[in-house]
Amino acid sequence: MLSDVHLDPFYDPAKVKALVGAPVSGWETILGGPDSPHRAQDYAALQRACGAKGADTSNALFQSSLGAVKVRAAHARFVTLSGDLIAHNFPCRFAATAPGKSQSEYAAFVEKTMAYVMGEIRKAVPDAPVYASLGNNDSGCGDYRMDPNGDFLAAASGIMLGGLPPSEEKDRALADFAAGGYYSVTMAAPMQRTRLIVLNDLFMSKKYVTCEGKVDPEPAANEIDWLEKELAEARQQKQKVWVMGHIPPGVDIYTMARKMRNVCDGRGEDMFLSSGKMADVLIANADEIRLAIFAHTHMDEMRLLKPDNSTKRLTPKEMIALKMVPSITPVHGNAPAFTVGVVNPATAALVDFTVFDASNSTGIDATWSKEYTYSQAYHEPAFAPLEVERLMTEFKDDPGAKRPASQAFIRYFYAGDNSGLIKPLWPEYVCALDHVTGQGFRDCVCAAGH
Repeated sequence: MLSDVHLDPFYDPAKVKALVGAPVSGWETILGGPDSPHRAQDYAALQRACGAKGADTSNALFQSSLGAVKVRAAHARFVTLSGDLIAHNFPCRFAATAPGKSQSEYAAFVEKTMAYVMGEIRKAVPDAPVYASLGNNDSGCGDYRMDPNGDFLAAASGIMLGGLPPSEEKDRALADFAAGGYYSVTMAAPMQRTRLIVLNDLFMSKKYVTCEGKVDPEPAANEIDWLEKELAEARQQKQKVWVMGHIPPGVDIYTMARKMRNVCDGRGEDMFLSSGKMADVLIANADEIRLAIFAHTHMDEMRLLKPDNSTKRLTPKEMIALKMVPSITPVHGNAPAFTVGVVNPATAALVDFTVFDASNSTGIDATWSKEYTYSQAYHEPAFAPLEVERLMTEFKDDPGAKRPASQAFIRYFYAGDNSGLIKPLWPEYVCALDHVTGQGFRDCVCAAGH
């Protein structure tokens, strides 16, 4: 499982002119060539000009991660990539390094960057299909901006789904993607009767606007309708379902902590999405959904989707285990990381997973080592609703984060860092793990007196 690659083709600004003029087939040679004489100075100036808070993924780091995937996931039967292929501040970086270009030329450069990322991943795992979703940065007109049924989505459909074998189902997926950036496919063998529903939840983000900067709820509403139809069709065909997107449903605890916001004083909570409709639809179909995969925060997290207002003991078929995948980009100071899962193809259950992280953030002479394995860290036999619920209960019963499971979560949350970033917020953070609504989160936090 990969997420948040955030490839930065501007890492060597002097190469951008060549990249703009070259076909994607020539990018590997350009990006892999010697650094320009003043690369470090030019890049530092670009970072300042664009107000960057950290460095994204250089080509050296990207290639290092792919080399590690070849070794650590040599027998992978498929790859998931849960969004954000291109670097942060992309419009500013392009304008600064390729001045005078048009909006269509900008979109074309985004498309080539995405095509390079997808092409290199497919080369690294040539015998495995790559299932990928869009992230909020993956747009032809800017972060959190996109138009449905536009030229960008039409071009991106072939880039994102191009590696899948020809079929009528693929044709439908291409049409769905061109319309809204989402698609649904039957996962290839050895997965058995399993449908993957890939969301474009940029439309559902509270930050979403059209390319012209207008608020428009219609694309999100259309996607929810599509999601319900896909789930209904999967149920009719007796298929198990995986759901993948980029921005998770639920509470954005990081933003709240950064603002020092206390929900118990009436100021409200920050949510990732503009409404709870996606979560409602998923939870209503929890009996057929075996796994949800999201990313966006760049951290290694887990959540449990379930009804917030339930007063009865929930069964595993009423809950969904949600895995949030750590990032390749080290932009927040974290170590680059990726996840290798063990899946039961007959049941579509995620049985176990291991996270590997890099020894440095440059990728140069980096070694990729096992950070942890889920079953060893948490002593659970699967990443499934019952097991995740048991962990969340243990977290809640340990507000001081003194037990091994709580300490493991805190240690591995931020890849490569053992400083306990979330420990001061542990009780509040735990409330966000299994409360998908603002009211549920608020009730949890305030009832505990935090």
